[in-house]
Amino acid sequence: MTINIKQTQNPTIIKFEFPDFITKNENFEFKNIDETKNSPLAKQLFYLPFVKTVYISGNFIAIERYNIVEWEDVQDAVAEQIQNYVDSGAKILEIDETKPKKQPVTVYGETTPNPATLKFVVNKMITKTPVEFKNIDETKASPLAKELFNFPYVREIYMDENYISVSKYESYDWSEITLELRSFIKLYIENGGPVLDETLIEAPKAEKQQIKNFDHLDTTSQQIINILEEYVKPAVAADGGNILFDSYDETEKRVKVILQGACNGCPSSTFTLKSGIENMLKDMLRDEEIKVEALNA
Repeated sequence: MTINIKQTQNPTIIKFEFPDFITKNENFEFKNIDETKNSPLAKQLFYLPFVKTVYISGNFIAIERYNIVEWEDVQDAVAEQIQNYVDSGAKILEIDETKPKKQPVTVYGETTPNPATLKFVVNKMITKTPVEFKNIDETKASPLAKELFNFPYVREIYMDENYISVSKYESYDWSEITLELRSFIKLYIENGGPVLDETLIEAPKAEKQQIKNFDHLDTTSQQIINILEEYVKPAVAADGGNILFDSYDETEKRVKVILQGACNGCPSSTFTLKSGIENMLKDMLRDEEIKVEALNA
C-alpha cells in the first residue's frame, strides 16, 4: 500500500492518500491526543510537536500543522511514518461495532456573491423554515448554530432547506477555515446532533406580517409580496440568501425589504436591489416611481 502526498487549498493542511478506503462512510476529527481513543495512528501522530489536528476520512488522512514548521520540510518523514505504521499491520481505527451506525452525510461548500459568506450544502433537508441568527444569544432554536458561534470567525448564520450560510469576519480567510467548518457540520449532523427545533423559531416581523396579515394589506403590497415570493426568493436562495417584505409606503412609492444570509452585507446587494428587484417591480407593477430600500443593507 503506497501513500501519496496531496496538497490542499489550505497551506497548513496536507493529505496523505491511500489507494483504498480506510473508513466506511465515517469521518473522524481529532483535535488533541486525548480524543484519539479510537485511533492509535492519530495518537502516534500527535507525538509530533507540529500536529494540530488529524482528520481521517474516506481514503485519506489529513493533518493540520502549527506554524512552527513548513510541510515541505517534514511531509516526507510523516508519510514514511504513516507508511511504516500501516505496513506493520496495526489498526488505523478501532471502532466499536456495537454502536449504532452513523448515517453518512455529504456537505460541500459553495461560494456566494457575498465574499464574506459561504454556503454549506447538506444532502438532506434540515429545515422547512428559513431562519437567521445574528449572534449566539439568538440560537435557542438551533444547537448547531450555537456550536458554530463558538468559532471565533463566525459572524452570522442563516439556514434554509438543505443549506447553512455562514458569514465570517473580514480578518479571516476562507482558505484557512472552510475545511474546519465543513468537517464540523458534517460530523455534527452524522453524529445525530440536533440542527434546529422549528417550534422554537421566532418569526421575524416581516414573516409575521406576510403570513398573518396578508389579506389585510393593500393590493400593491400583496402584489409586491407575490412577486418577491415567485421571482426573487428562488434566485437569492440559490446564492445562500433570503429577502423578506417589510412594508410599502404608497405616498413615497417606497418598498422596504429585509436581506438575510448571503444577501445581507453583500457588496452587490445595492446593485441587485436597484438594477434587479426595483426594475422588476417597476415593470410588473407598471409604476416607474417605485423605489426599493433594504433596511439592513
